[in-house]
Amino acid sequence: MANDLRWGILGAARFAAKDMAPAIHAARGNRLAALATTSPDKVAPFRAITDDLTVYDSYAALLDDDGIDAIYIPLANHLHVDWTLRAIEAGKHVLCEKPIALDAGEVDRIIAARDASGLHVAEAYMILHHPQWERVRELLDAGALGTLGHVDAVFTYNNPDRANFRNQRGTGGGGIRDVGVYTYGSARFATGAEPEEISTRIRWEDGVDVWAHTTGTMAGPKGRFTYSGLTSTRLMRHQSVTFHGSDGLLKLTAPFNGGVFAEAQAHLLRPDHSVAVERWPGVNQYVLQVENFAATVREGTSYPAPLEFSRGTQAMIDMVFSQATDIT
Repeated sequence: MANDLRWGILGAARFAAKDMAPAIHAARGNRLAALATTSPDKVAPFRAITDDLTVYDSYAALLDDDGIDAIYIPLANHLHVDWTLRAIEAGKHVLCEKPIALDAGEVDRIIAARDASGLHVAEAYMILHHPQWERVRELLDAGALGTLGHVDAVFTYNNPDRANFRNQRGTGGGGIRDVGVYTYGSARFATGAEPEEISTRIRWEDGVDVWAHTTGTMAGPKGRFTYSGLTSTRLMRHQSVTFHGSDGLLKLTAPFNGGVFAEAQAHLLRPDHSVAVERWPGVNQYVLQVENFAATVREGTSYPAPLEFSRGTQAMIDMVFSQATDIT
């Protein structure tokens, strides 16, 4: 207990109460120690996780707590950069929800602050802590699909609540920033490729993207291949990623929320029509994320999702917006 990484959470977001606070509490070598919120009525779910919780009524007061080692930030998107930089200035390691910034230049500011401080700072890109994604990269590196020709990624859900920050322009809302980080970033991670040329068709509501389809080409160590990514906050909940090669097809059935959306499975289809299925039941990628974060802080181990990777995905998001065509 004395050597545990002591965490404080800025903001009593529902996602923090449901997923990340329990993950911090369950992660080996970590301790949920403090919460800052201006809404006292939201404290109860966090106290239900641990009654040994210090509660502050301001974010600044939590950052001033010398007993806190690391800060988790689940605030609305437009607040991420400011509070990440303020937490770094206060001497805290930081895990900030995605997107950690709203353009690549802001990620550069965070990287510079991280480097100057010597602290560990990362975007909460939880999928790279799930073993299914390491397995995907292993299969692609081993040539299990032959020559990779196409990647198709889909992440949709239906959220028509206009009061939700994800549906508000001023808070950095929209489907691309919320879930495009997964459809774009997962393809980048698995293949090591970056976009060459892309085009996107976007449907907007009140200044936020609610449907976006990105197509184009990407290139990297696996060669050049076509890409398709669909995100929406107005379609039925669905997610999948497919890697299509000359000698095989690999499909992930729950690539982003394994165990919540559905069981994480990888289906490898071969030319003889046989199918090999790998499953990952019971994996909590949020717990693994916290444990990996603490291991990097304590032992200097390599982190699966460094800020440099997050910057690359943000650069692709910037490219998507710059090349977009509006549709009605």
